[in-house]
Amino acid sequence: MVGFLNPDRKIYQFGRAQSPPRGVATGASPPRGVATGARARRAVYPGDDEHVPQPGVGRTSVGRASGGAAVTDELDLALVDALRVDPRAPWSRLAGPLGVDPATLSRRWSRLAAAGDAWVTCYPSTDRFGYGVTALVEVECSANRVATVAAQLARDPQAASIEVVTGGADLLLTVGATEQSLLTRYVLDRIGALPGVLRTRTSLVERTVLEGSRWRDGALDTGQREAIAAPPPAAVGPPIAAGPPAAGAHQLRADRSLLVALGQDGRMPYAELAARTGLPPSTVRRRLAELRESGRLVLRCDTSPMLSGHPVHLLLWLELPADRLEPAARWFATLPQTRMCAVTLGAANLVTYLMVRQLSDLRRLEVELHRQVGEVRVRERQLTVRLVKLVGHLLDADGRACGYVPLDPWADWDAGQPGNPATRQPGNPATRQPGGS
Repeated sequence: MVGFLNPDRKIYQFGRAQSPPRGVATGASPPRGVATGARARRAVYPGDDEHVPQPGVGRTSVGRASGGAAVTDELDLALVDALRVDPRAPWSRLAGPLGVDPATLSRRWSRLAAAGDAWVTCYPSTDRFGYGVTALVEVECSANRVATVAAQLARDPQAASIEVVTGGADLLLTVGATEQSLLTRYVLDRIGALPGVLRTRTSLVERTVLEGSRWRDGALDTGQREAIAAPPPAAVGPPIAAGPPAAGAHQLRADRSLLVALGQDGRMPYAELAARTGLPPSTVRRRLAELRESGRLVLRCDTSPMLSGHPVHLLLWLELPADRLEPAARWFATLPQTRMCAVTLGAANLVTYLMVRQLSDLRRLEVELHRQVGEVRVRERQLTVRLVKLVGHLLDADGRACGYVPLDPWADWDAGQPGNPATRQPGNPATRQPGGS
């Protein structure tokens, strides 16, 4: 059954409740998200590997395509949204809330990752480390050089994400650097020197209000999300910037190998992380827990359009009076359509990344923005027509992950050039040749 809270927020309810579980009186409603009866651990999903496929509902095809290839279904959507809640949750913890056994979840995830339709990555939070700088760089290119410039920059470890967009620019890059002078050098000497680049425009990110790891697709109900959620990060304290800036830099360097490994595969087992980093497994486990609890390391699950339902990706560049900036940022942070919101230093002072089902939804949001905030000027509306790179992961023309370039602000610009092994990691199930399956 599919219920709609609004056109952009879907709640899927799975399973068939029969008799109430122990401890629940007859006639009483069981807790939300808890499967009941004899099938409490065997909820029926359309197209579930372990059950007979049923007629599908929702955005995606159900069952299996001709030739036996697996097709995305409701369990895939639920699994991905569960990993958005806790990207490293063990299958045993997800099994109960999702109503299927751990082996089925493991098999499903392996299929999605191998196809490049879903992956878990990580990145350091500059806001929490109090170290480093992030910028949104708009790039204008000659008409016949857009794809070439995007492909060249996609190999750079400084370019976290690259999108082909509409509007005044052709490309939008999210760029990270250890300090502002290195960011300037990268923009001027690397991006600006590429053949076909006509001009650039850089907006520094002053503060991130909401980032991509907080976005949910609405495939789980409240009870399921609460059952999956890891314990709240009680250890989150003030950013390291409250102390000497060198402290954040030193700690980030110490965690460099761990961040690079998790960027490739955020669900990498502790034993493999230990082998990659040269640290004892106990140290890896402890350090990873500390980084997550402090908010300095961000894990997130991303998907291809096959799973996201082909939403419209839009970036709004807004100019607001100083006294209206915070109310607008808070309002955007509450919207289910908001994937990212940041305070910026540039022509616009607030940038928000929205995922909507249709362009008309944007018009309604703008009307509501004016009603909620008052005076606001939309300086630019950029529609993403193609994602080239997303948080280090290279994407093919269909939006599937096909490779990974480590996010490493200490690396040289040529670290990701052809022939460098960092651009491709054999054995990673999410690393595929473009166009593969």
